Amino acid sequence: MSDSFKAIMVSRDDEKNQSVSVETLTVDDLMEGDVVVSVEATTVNYKDGLAITGKSPVVRRWPMIPGIDLAGTVESSSHPRWKAGDKVILNGWGTGETHYGAYAAKSRVNGDWLIGLPEGMSAHDAMAVGTAGYTAMLSILALERHGINPDRGPVVVTGASGGVGSVAVSILGNLGYFVIASTGRTHDQNFLKGLGAAEIIDRAELSEPGKPLGKERWAAGIDSVGSHTLANVLAQTHYGGAVAACGLAQGFDLPATVMPFILRGVSLLGIDSVMAPVALREEAWARIASDLDSSKLGSLATSIGFDDLIETAHGILEGKVRGRVVVDMMA
Repeated sequence: MSDSFKAIMVSRDDEKNQSVSVETLTVDDLMEGDVVVSVEATTVNYKDGLAITGKSPVVRRWPMIPGIDLAGTVESSSHPRWKAGDKVILNGWGTGETHYGAYAAKSRVNGDWLIGLPEGMSAHDAMAVGTAGYTAMLSILALERHGINPDRGPVVVTGASGGVGSVAVSILGNLGYFVIASTGRTHDQNFLKGLGAAEIIDRAELSEPGKPLGKERWAAGIDSVGSHTLANVLAQTHYGGAVAACGLAQGFDLPATVMPFILRGVSLLGIDSVMAPVALREEAWARIASDLDSSKLGSLATSIGFDDLIETAHGILEGKVRGRVVVDMMA
């Protein structure tokens, strides 16, 4: 347990200037928890990019090890649900924000935050999905509970080339939906159609200020962009439809009117992945295991090593990352 390992640490000085470094730690340096996990794989989400670059106040405790996702093997546990050798996943719960996160070879966490790795899924596969894909599945579950199914009509997915969007397109396509993928990367058409998109639209159609109500184009939507994009998605949703909102890549504002809600009965469904209860997490991951075509994971994800993590975190904010990134912590 005294063996040292590498970790990425973000720190801030008295003038609140942020710095990033690679530190050597031991388990004794980690924060409190009743389970120690050997981290086999993690990923780079948009939120992780914000944490490492400091471009948004994601980190709320200093210093901090970023990384909101991990998959690995329990090394030691005093928690009743877990024992050494168990394969586990962690998404959210403030890791990488208020509790040391996944960008280290080991993580000590609260065992209540963990769920079991689905049967037949590797740590690499789980992180090819990660919080982004788990959030996409939470969004699909919310739409289903609202009564949305393939017979209701098309579903639009914004930010379709990103982590949430690409997994949402893949799962929805596999479930038989007519998927309209909105992306700023029109050169990704073949990639998105390979995942399951039936139609591609340019994000410019949705990203500028629009009318309070537009032509009804889709029965539902999954939006990870926010701002004008979300407002326009709502304004063009069929009567009785629903939109699951799970991101704010364009902005956290919502420059919309109440007209879609009171004239068309459209519902806005808020999706929170960070503090979702364990039962919902387990349902989402079980559905990912059954509904995401595992043969598409290769095209969804790019693999990197620990040493490439900081550069990739910058790249995801610069729009240079397509789909998902898996960090192989064992390489």
